[in-house]
Amino acid sequence: MPESSAGPEGQPAAQSWSDVVKQVSETSPGDIQLRSADTSAQAASMLRCFKLETENYCLGLGFVDQVPTGSDRHALMAAPSLRAADESGAQQDISTGDLTPAAFVSARAAMPKSQRVTAELDEMEAAWNGRAKAREIRELVAAQTTTTPSTPSTPPTPIATASPEAAAVPETTVAPTSSATPFGAPSATPTTTPSGDPTRTVPTVGTPTAVPSTTPLAAPASAYLMKGFQTSQEKGYWCGPATFQSIDWADDNQKDTQASWAKDLGTTTSGTAITAMVQQTNLKTAWPKLAGTYIVQSVKTWNAQTFFAVHQKHLGVYKAPVIEHTQLLKRYFPYLAFNHSGHYQVGRGYDKAKGTIAIYEVFNERRFNSRGNVTDGPKNIPASALFNATLANSFQNIGL
Repeated sequence: MPESSAGPEGQPAAQSWSDVVKQVSETSPGDIQLRSADTSAQAASMLRCFKLETENYCLGLGFVDQVPTGSDRHALMAAPSLRAADESGAQQDISTGDLTPAAFVSARAAMPKSQRVTAELDEMEAAWNGRAKAREIRELVAAQTTTTPSTPSTPPTPIATASPEAAAVPETTVAPTSSATPFGAPSATPTTTPSGDPTRTVPTVGTPTAVPSTTPLAAPASAYLMKGFQTSQEKGYWCGPATFQSIDWADDNQKDTQASWAKDLGTTTSGTAITAMVQQTNLKTAWPKLAGTYIVQSVKTWNAQTFFAVHQKHLGVYKAPVIEHTQLLKRYFPYLAFNHSGHYQVGRGYDKAKGTIAIYEVFNERRFNSRGNVTDGPKNIPASALFNATLANSFQNIGL
């Protein structure tokens, strides 16, 4: 085993899965200690970070380029703004269903320690199996930033179109039939679930396949996946189950119910955690056969060009969807009549010439508010707008 190096918060770099288990178990606080802690202390405990070989992973936040400070974690606990500075007249409507950092911390802190450690290890398992993918993304981002000048995050006025299918570039439906594992293979073959309530399977932890050393294929000028697999959330706080329903349906052509996915994702009226979205993608779909183990990845230090480049690689080269994690604001999604909360969408294509990313919007505003617009379905969003919507969400991360 290689010699350990110092990791975040004094933790040694984890060089084996047993090291991860030991570090997570030993650093998880006791019930009495946690119940008596204030909000900042709880956040420090529930969002603690670990070094997985060369990569930094923080519970709840995903792989990060910079380990958050105590003040960073404290700031995460504040409610995100649902109103952009330039739209003071915009009204706030319902919460659409992502789990805020404060709700994530509260839910984890409320668990008995044994249950909490199990949840933390379930999350860390995906991170450990996806560490090669995280490393490749970090290297891709580093290469991108050395050739692309940084741009401010203030977006231009975005224009969202109703359909991503361009007449000159016909869309093709891509099914995950390839066995390629460009980002590193998952530790076990993912399972698909027949109709009815999906059943959780327990994967075998192992070392993922190393990232291939061959030069990756160049991303095409445009690419669209999952044609015809759009869904619409059935409850106001079910953007997670609806997004996952679409992603899984396109994988195996089996449309399981949103209620069954809400159960598997642990969705509550407070919403769905992105860590659960990633875990279930690895457990219940075959998309990792194309794109490697799915991970939660922070975009906090990226710019819009880097964000777009990563999407092009995942969608155009590996032909697998991205779990978009945004703040649903009119400023970035002008098809809305109201501002909304943190949200999930399906990233399923792009057009390089137009600078747009194609999504499936799973939220139909009209369904939950008679004064709302009809908003669900395929959309084309300027990459800069989608990036800034991601930064507007407190988590500032995506699943891919």
